[in-house]
Amino acid sequence: MSNQSFEQTVMVFIKKHQLLKEEATIVVGVSGGADSIALLHYLCTLRDKWKLHIAAVSVDHGLRGRQSAEDVKFVEQLCALWQVTFVKEKVDVKKEKNKLQEGTQLVARKLRYRVFEKVMEQFDADYLALAHHGDDQLETVLMRLTQHSNPSLLAGIPVKRKFSTGEIIRPFLCTTKEAIYHYCDQHQLMPREDPSNQSVDYTRNFYRLNVLPFLKEKNQNIHRQVQQLTERIREDDKYLTQKAEEMVSEIVQFPSAGKTASFSIPSFLQYPIALQRRAFHLILNYLYNHQIPDKISMKHEEDFLTLLQQSRANVTIDLPKSLHITKSYQEISFHFQIKQPKKSVAQKLHIPGVQALWNGFVIESSISTFTKQESHHSMYLPNDESLFPLIVRTRQAGDRMKIRGLNGSKKVKDIFIDKKIPIEKRDSWPLLVGNNGTILWIIGLTKAEILLEKMDTFISLHYKSAAKKAESTEQNISRRHHDAR
Repeated sequence: MSNQSFEQTVMVFIKKHQLLKEEATIVVGVSGGADSIALLHYLCTLRDKWKLHIAAVSVDHGLRGRQSAEDVKFVEQLCALWQVTFVKEKVDVKKEKNKLQEGTQLVARKLRYRVFEKVMEQFDADYLALAHHGDDQLETVLMRLTQHSNPSLLAGIPVKRKFSTGEIIRPFLCTTKEAIYHYCDQHQLMPREDPSNQSVDYTRNFYRLNVLPFLKEKNQNIHRQVQQLTERIREDDKYLTQKAEEMVSEIVQFPSAGKTASFSIPSFLQYPIALQRRAFHLILNYLYNHQIPDKISMKHEEDFLTLLQQSRANVTIDLPKSLHITKSYQEISFHFQIKQPKKSVAQKLHIPGVQALWNGFVIESSISTFTKQESHHSMYLPNDESLFPLIVRTRQAGDRMKIRGLNGSKKVKDIFIDKKIPIEKRDSWPLLVGNNGTILWIIGLTKAEILLEKMDTFISLHYKSAAKKAESTEQNISRRHHDAR
């Protein structure tokens, strides 16, 4: 490829993707290698015509000692020669690697982009220009194709994306390493080379040295085809993600208290599988605070989709960092769980008054001379000293209850099952218990058989949200069962 041909190829790509604007401030990441030196030089050739303000930043990762320091010095000298503002920064990859317990390349990238962000803010830059080229794109797609099965990952390296005060742009994704070397030769640029680029210990280098030559022997323009493929995948994925976001907004509940999410399985299954998959990852992205663990794999996605079809009433699957996905009848819930001993809770009910419970609800109690029709969240008791003190507590092993209208008693556990109460809610569900230990009311669900005749006064109990907001899950579940009758 001739010098002119290289410039034309890159300029067409820049205009197609709107990567530059006149009078822009551009920070260029420059390592001293052929790619970044060529990019800096190319942008300098546009400086006068486009009225660009260019600054170069070079990061010493501290991995190659004197050699990496000399790379930075080389870039500094070039910037002085080309009258480009220069910024240098040194980071300690080894120290951060020990701290984060992550791979060298990943940590180096995190620190490098942290420096880029700071320099962009310093200059209030419009663009961060990076020198990734078509061969980098090809390597990335091949690696992801062999290591992952998520189609979204095949979108590869983006041509541009938002970052810091502006955007990251990659004008060289349309060209090849060979063309960049030719450009350097034409302009006598004499870049420095990192010896680690020849080591097959790094996965990317293995593909670069062993796989790409074979593919290019079959098709010299494969980098262009792969770039077009990634652009199409990215456009399709953007559209589908937008639709998945609408889906999640419509049917998934994210309670303000705590990192949880829930939805109705029938509602979720009404959407196409392509949106179901993306909705799953959107939920994870929210719950993990946009830092999804590397250990999340397609196996977790498959387990989730299988869970939606499970016939069993209560099933839980575990994800990294103590995130659990629980199917409870026709509901799915995502919740973090810290393993700790189960503790029973018991509170004495003070009458009259307003008693705050552990679940964000209250019981309002008063003395009344008459009774009204009860609801699922109200109850009348005889004002009989033999019942006192009244206790509100969580369930205990072996709890049984004599249910109103039923000849005999039933286990509380079986009542929860009959009412389809999610398994993770049962241990915290409030029960009203009389002085002799008799369960009088599984609050919001089921009442015991109690005689109210020949009493002059009654105890009136009302169970409601402390914040008087939308009804809780307990209320909604109770109402569904009541309405279904």
